[in-house]
Amino acid sequence: MSADTLADADDTADADDTADADDTADADDDGVDEDGVAVPPAFREYGEQELRQAPAFGHGKDGVADLVVAREGDNPTRLLSDFVTVPYHLTGTLDTDPAPGLTTICLQDPTAVVTQGDRRRLSVEARAGSRTHVTTQSATKVQSMNASYAHLDATLVAESGAHLEYLPGPTIVNEDARCLQTTMVSMASDATVVVGDVFVSDGLSDHEPFGFDHYHSRLEARIDGSLVCADAVDLRPDERDPRGPATVGEYGVVGTLYVFAPNAADVGALADRLHDRVARGGGGGVAESGESAESAKNSREIADCRDTTECAEAGREVTAGASVLRDGGGVAVRVLGDRSADVTAAVEAAWDEAREALLGVGAPLEGRGR
Repeated sequence: MSADTLADADDTADADDTADADDTADADDDGVDEDGVAVPPAFREYGEQELRQAPAFGHGKDGVADLVVAREGDNPTRLLSDFVTVPYHLTGTLDTDPAPGLTTICLQDPTAVVTQGDRRRLSVEARAGSRTHVTTQSATKVQSMNASYAHLDATLVAESGAHLEYLPGPTIVNEDARCLQTTMVSMASDATVVVGDVFVSDGLSDHEPFGFDHYHSRLEARIDGSLVCADAVDLRPDERDPRGPATVGEYGVVGTLYVFAPNAADVGALADRLHDRVARGGGGGVAESGESAESAKNSREIADCRDTTECAEAGREVTAGASVLRDGGGVAVRVLGDRSADVTAAVEAAWDEAREALLGVGAPLEGRGR
């Protein structure tokens, strides 16, 4: 699960690192749901199980948020249209971001949790030149289950010159839960898309980490139709302990920040900059004895981050790395830690640095409450 596995899209779906060969989320082999999203075979079987309460896609269990944003000239970005169904709730936009013309959309969820049979579908279309940040009111808490599964889906489209950010709160997966999380990014070559994700294996109930039944996360990003990133994670603790060296090791919280910026002047320099920000005070990717500087730069050595306010509270530790994506499509940062607060802080530090590099202004971290 190190960030180095993200460098080549062809390698990220390697079944040895992320899943069994049958579950690597190949759209040609897997079935698709009514929205055309590939569903792994195991989750198709879960979906056939009978629910004693309201059925999947029933009232209150089929959340849809379709958003379209646009910007004219130097004016602020506006929400052109929105279609939202329960349990999603949207009260409007916020124009308090320090980046010129950037609007913030905060999706609310009055139900507070995700239960078996729930489906959540978010779609954001960022028109040419728009600037938008999409987030959630709080963490997404996936409850324990005895049938079916929950599906969290996001589709992000960024047209020419658009800047689109999607950084929801952490996903907390409880005991016996089954969660399928899919994110699809489609963007123009001169657009920018930033996606953040924090996965917490230890839910709100009194149980050991990784007590859930099945967690599958898949992100695919295409620039002008060309695949630059396919990152799949498939965790089934009853079949294989996720705490092995090929997955998360000793850690229980995983954070990722994807910065898709094919138009960046120097993607390699951006990767170094994000890595240095997150790992400040650690190894920082400096070449070790017997290793060339170029080799160290390409591998983005994993580095410990201790006692830095950008990464964690004093005395806490996270491990992080950064990789350049295929064809220079952007940068991926992976963070491992023991506490969601520490990992979230590290992901947000990388987001802040990416903002400085791409927009010339930092992220509005003050008061995010995470």
